[in-house]
Amino acid sequence: MATDHSVPPLPRVDLLIRGSARLAEIPGLTEQALRWHHDAVDQRAVVAREARRLSTPRVWPDTIASLATTGWRIVSVAAPAAPFQLLAAASAAVGLRVEPPRADAGTLARVQRLVRASGPAYVKLGQFIATGDGLVPDEWVEAFAWCRDEAPALDAGVAQDVIARELGPERDRLEWLDDEPLAAGSIGQVHRGRLTDGTEVVVKVLRPGLRRRFRTDIETLALAAAAAEKVNAGARSANLTGFVELFAQLALEELDFRLEAANLVDSSAVLEAMGADHMVAPRPIPGMVTEKVLVMELLPGVAYTRLDPTAGLDGDELLRTGIRGVVEATLRHGVFHGDLHAGNVLVDPARGTFSLVDFGIAGRLTAAQRAGLVQYLAAWAGDDARGQIEAMRSFGAIEHDADVETLVDELQAELDLLSTRSRGEVTFDQLGITLGRLLQVLARNGFRMPKDLVLFFKNLLYLAGFAASVAPEADVLAVVQDILLDLLADPDSGVAVA
Repeated sequence: MATDHSVPPLPRVDLLIRGSARLAEIPGLTEQALRWHHDAVDQRAVVAREARRLSTPRVWPDTIASLATTGWRIVSVAAPAAPFQLLAAASAAVGLRVEPPRADAGTLARVQRLVRASGPAYVKLGQFIATGDGLVPDEWVEAFAWCRDEAPALDAGVAQDVIARELGPERDRLEWLDDEPLAAGSIGQVHRGRLTDGTEVVVKVLRPGLRRRFRTDIETLALAAAAAEKVNAGARSANLTGFVELFAQLALEELDFRLEAANLVDSSAVLEAMGADHMVAPRPIPGMVTEKVLVMELLPGVAYTRLDPTAGLDGDELLRTGIRGVVEATLRHGVFHGDLHAGNVLVDPARGTFSLVDFGIAGRLTAAQRAGLVQYLAAWAGDDARGQIEAMRSFGAIEHDADVETLVDELQAELDLLSTRSRGEVTFDQLGITLGRLLQVLARNGFRMPKDLVLFFKNLLYLAGFAASVAPEADVLAVVQDILLDLLADPDSGVAVA
């Protein structure tokens, strides 16, 4: 994509890292953080290419074996539509406006049986559904809660062996490691620990052999999506093959903890530069991060869903500071947490502050994309189909020389219908619906789903659910609009509408 010199540049995150007092508190972290930051640029490009390759439907020898096994599972659970239903529900759960399958008991049971009998990528799709509050019906969220909460722990001693092998002599810096995992997930599990200098830490360990199994699962899902699109108009409109590529990129990034370490230090520096002392991310420990092991500081807080309602917290202020942290980090710096859900946002009731954890997925915007996002939000507020389509050029979703008239006409028809149904009212829920219509129009015409835009809007929709929990009377749209107006009025924010 050519550089648009008329677009204000984003602040350089490497300079923010150099100037970070919080990162400098840990000896050697600033220098290591800069290496993670720069190395991650090339690593993410490699992951994107691999995701595109794996999600292109083709038959490899290991895919044939996986297809045969998956075919047996599908037959055994009498659910030939189960893969399509799983993909449709998971894509809806990441913010894409795909109509999830009916949440009847039979459908839920069949899809659950498929996930339980299949590989780790299927469980990861189940986790997407389990954290899709407000995006998929409650029945789906509840049915797949086990994917989030009940992942089997590694056999005794396996995590310790991985830690010793990966860290080598640095393992001696761990004075204590809890044998019992703090949590276990489809990617890995975490243990509490303590360094010899007294620092309380969390140690995250990748499940052995996971990368190969994920690759095979993704190739199989790509074939399942392509087959569904051959026979199902709804699957074509949902662009399930595009979702498989998006899922592959997100999942593969999570399989390299060096990328998560880069996300952590970048986000720490960004939050500090914003003056967001109410919101922090864990700092990784230099010398104790590899592809398969990540040691980071332990932060305080509990999931907001477990807050004591009698604790006297100011829900409206908690909501405002949370939204400001997410929106401002995105629009001012182009770096944001890409997977907000109740388990990843911890609240410290004593101070009313946030700890953001689990940075395996992060969103990153270029300066042009940041400008495009502001343009999109302005066009959304004005029901302007052409403005929304033009904004998508900034995300690489539409080629700059593409004929957009058909896209504009299709989207305007959708927007007019939505406006008639809502009697012209502008609501927060309509933002998600409008984006969904836009993505469907792009999909029907063969264009790509912009990953980072999807992640940002998933975060906004998560914030709506957060508001319902901590400040049910708050007007989320008004809070977002106030923050946007503040940024637009700040000459140093770099946010401007073309």
